[in-house]
Amino acid sequence: MSKEPEHHLLLVDQDLDYLDWATKHLSAEGLKILRCDSADKASQVVKKAPIDVVICDIKLDPFDGVELLQLIRASSPETITILTAVSPTTSQIIEATQKGALDVLRKESLAFELRQVVEAALQTVDQRREIGPLSDQRPGLTGKTMIIGVSRPLQDVMKVVGRVAHSDAPVLVTGESGTGKELIARSIHAYSPRRKKEMLVINCGAIPENLLESELFGHEKGSFTGAIARRTGRFEDSHESTLFLDEIGDLPPSVQVKLLRVLQDGTFSRVGSNEVQKTDVRIVTATNKNLAQEVSEGRFREDLYYRLNVVEIELPPLRDRQEDIAILAEFFLDQIARRNGTARMRLTGEAIEHLQGHRWPGNVRELENTMARACALALNDILLPEDIPIGRGPVNVGGTLKDALALILELSEGTEQNAVDFVRGELIRHTLEQCNHDLKEASHLLGMSQANLKKLLSTAKNA
Repeated sequence: MSKEPEHHLLLVDQDLDYLDWATKHLSAEGLKILRCDSADKASQVVKKAPIDVVICDIKLDPFDGVELLQLIRASSPETITILTAVSPTTSQIIEATQKGALDVLRKESLAFELRQVVEAALQTVDQRREIGPLSDQRPGLTGKTMIIGVSRPLQDVMKVVGRVAHSDAPVLVTGESGTGKELIARSIHAYSPRRKKEMLVINCGAIPENLLESELFGHEKGSFTGAIARRTGRFEDSHESTLFLDEIGDLPPSVQVKLLRVLQDGTFSRVGSNEVQKTDVRIVTATNKNLAQEVSEGRFREDLYYRLNVVEIELPPLRDRQEDIAILAEFFLDQIARRNGTARMRLTGEAIEHLQGHRWPGNVRELENTMARACALALNDILLPEDIPIGRGPVNVGGTLKDALALILELSEGTEQNAVDFVRGELIRHTLEQCNHDLKEASHLLGMSQANLKKLLSTAKNA
């Protein structure tokens, strides 16, 4: 940390032991550290003294750290604020970032991260002193998100959501199927100035190509067979709101051209009309495809790709969010109990370990379906590992490959060809279950075309 000019740092926390530790941990020549154990005292200090950086806990009295953040921003816009929490929620992370916090840190990681974050903040202070005062003021927003988790990869995503929500920049959400891309889009909308109007959603891969253009841009009466009246499209209906285009990688070339025009100047024409319509829409898109590869292979326009990918948010797969698996499982159990009006199921420690040991190729969607099956089949309200059917459940084959092959041959009536057909059929069945019988998603995971998958399914049914 630099010696000159002197920096002033304020620590705010109700835990006096933590204040002692943080003071020693951050102590450096040229840095003056002040301390407060309440939010109201801290707000008074910031009003009276020039504070460069504030590090405060979210859980404070008589009001919380997010409210203190707002007071600091109002009285001292130049002051950088870093929030800490034992386990910050996704809503807290988005709201704090949206309202101007530099970062939200988990207390368990402060020993590794705090000094580095503070040093970066103080470097920013020095740069501001060189180039002049800060003028950026972000509007405070309210709202909630239903994204569940405390893992660092998910928290990093939430910080990006908080930063981009206030703008109109197009956002591309990427990640594997079942990771929750639509929830990210809804969070962006919920924390944006457009939140007063409903966000509209359209799945570009679920609508036939000949109808998708009409669905997006509307049509005039008589413009095609069945067009018995004028109809507005999603771009008109989303005026001054957010439009979420899921599976954008499946957009046909003809529609890609019209979407590019909307992104360039906010104009389009209904199908069957030359009249130019104007719309003010914030576009959020999502895909589980590699769009850069789609561009290189000529299936997606390069200019459209760069228009959509102004900000990319990559959602981590559930296997990289180990801390979130138990939390999500408990959340789904709560939902199932409320929905069915039944007693809530409980997970044993062994059951949680069982869940955490699975790779979850279907991600959060697979976990939700798994918990629903477990609740439907359970004989009591305590869930043991054997009560949780991941796939068809674990099979004990004696721990050797030979035993496994022997079991497969036994189940497939003894011949090698039957064994191949059996394993292939079971793999397809398992994949379809994880994808909620979505043929497109299943064919993607199996690495085959939808036509081949349909052929194999047809063969299996006729066998």
